[in-house]
Amino acid sequence: MLDFITRQQAENHFHFYFLLSYRLEDQTKKLHKDMKKSTEADLAMSKAAVKISADLLSNLLCEQDQAFLESMTALDTAMRRMDAFNQEKVIQIQKTVIDPLKKYSGVFPSLNMAVKRREQALQDYKRLQSKVEKYEEKEKTGPVMVKLHQAREELRPVREDFEAKNKQLLDEMPKFFHSRIDYFQPSFEALIRAQVVYFTEMHKIFSDLTDQIDQAGLTDEQRERETEAKLSELRALSIVADD
Repeated sequence: MLDFITRQQAENHFHFYFLLSYRLEDQTKKLHKDMKKSTEADLAMSKAAVKISADLLSNLLCEQDQAFLESMTALDTAMRRMDAFNQEKVIQIQKTVIDPLKKYSGVFPSLNMAVKRREQALQDYKRLQSKVEKYEEKEKTGPVMVKLHQAREELRPVREDFEAKNKQLLDEMPKFFHSRIDYFQPSFEALIRAQVVYFTEMHKIFSDLTDQIDQAGLTDEQRERETEAKLSELRALSIVADD
């Protein structure tokens, strides 16, 4: 009975860490996918901002209004600086977060194969153990004893193979799972530092841009009222009046 409880505890211990490893694999792959999508979106955002500023800079108003030209030039310069810093940030995140996540995900196929080999060994063990138990329950005749001896001899190496595979996984799976903190902590610290550096630079860039283009010091509400006033003037023109 004690041996059965011990085996059951070991089996429960194995399945506990197997489930943890399965969740860890799923979460690592999801995080890797999300990080790639995030950096791709970041690059698309800054590229779009550069495209918008370039389009504004090529607007006909820039040929007619010097103040507008200066504002759009300042905006275009700021967007290109933002894009450059964004690319540096993405490269840093790729090296320190995305690549390590990919490498970590590459470990799981080997772990999963070891689990499959252990499961196959367990099935072989159970099959031969059941065969031994069947002969043990029969009447102890000469032929039965011979078959029992043969079944036990066949069982021995299979049991040893399973116990070796089982022990290796029970020893190493907890170590593998708990090592995730030491592995990922530097990556996430690097991610935070990359974001801090980037947004610090963005604060400088947009503060400089504000100083260059916000000479009037108007609030958003005042600008909105100005826009509405100009739009009302346009609507008053006969060429856009409703019939």
